[in-house]
Amino acid sequence: MAATGEALTPQGYIQHHLTNLSVGEGFWTWHIDSLFFSVGLGVLFLWLFRSVGKKATTGVPGKLQCFIEMIVEFVDSSVKETFHGRNPVIAPLALTIFVWVFMMNFMDMVPVDWIPSLAAAAGIPYMKVVPTTDLNITFSLAIGVFLLIIYYSIKVKGVSGFVKELTLQPFNHKAMIPVNLLLESVTLIAKPISLALRLFGNLYAGELIFILIALMYGANMALSALGVGLQLGWLIFHILVITLQAFIFMMLTIVYLSMAHEDH
Repeated sequence: MAATGEALTPQGYIQHHLTNLSVGEGFWTWHIDSLFFSVGLGVLFLWLFRSVGKKATTGVPGKLQCFIEMIVEFVDSSVKETFHGRNPVIAPLALTIFVWVFMMNFMDMVPVDWIPSLAAAAGIPYMKVVPTTDLNITFSLAIGVFLLIIYYSIKVKGVSGFVKELTLQPFNHKAMIPVNLLLESVTLIAKPISLALRLFGNLYAGELIFILIALMYGANMALSALGVGLQLGWLIFHILVITLQAFIFMMLTIVYLSMAHEDH
């Protein structure tokens, strides 16, 4: 339903659920809903892990502490197996990325009409609840990782070492410097782009399928019953998708930062 109470066409329904609550124009457009949910989930992550850490016991842990410890051990083992340098920042960074991206992805499990309907009742015309279906959020995460890649590449190799890496690989000859620079620049820039688009594409497609299934409700009894089955099946499958995408984002970040720490 629209904020005005008028019934939406199928095209209007899809458009309504894929539209962000925005302020500003052009480059300075702010997606308020994406910022609200991403920052809110980040604060929830920090509060939850900090509170569990403060209350952690050495005896038999509670269920929540046991679950948190499993996540921490899983991320820690992934970093140890993949990252070949020595940097105390990488493991906390990987944990933050995995849990935060997973929590943003998990918003896709909320039925597509619940939060937009509550927002409409409060007079808010649009409310997009999955931050990772917004390119601004996925590119922000990817750009953050990209800046860390540049920072550690220069810190470990030095400015001259970083420049040599871009200009003398893969062909170690001065005559091939333009070719090397072109190839290495494309490879470097492709890292944040692939990170952002992979996460966005998978979550956007998943959200769109949920919206299309929701259109089946209310059409007739047969389609509504089919929609219930499809919704449940896609929900179960999508749990794997959202977890896998968080894991891939984390692992690629670790791999890229490990490459940045390698001094050739």
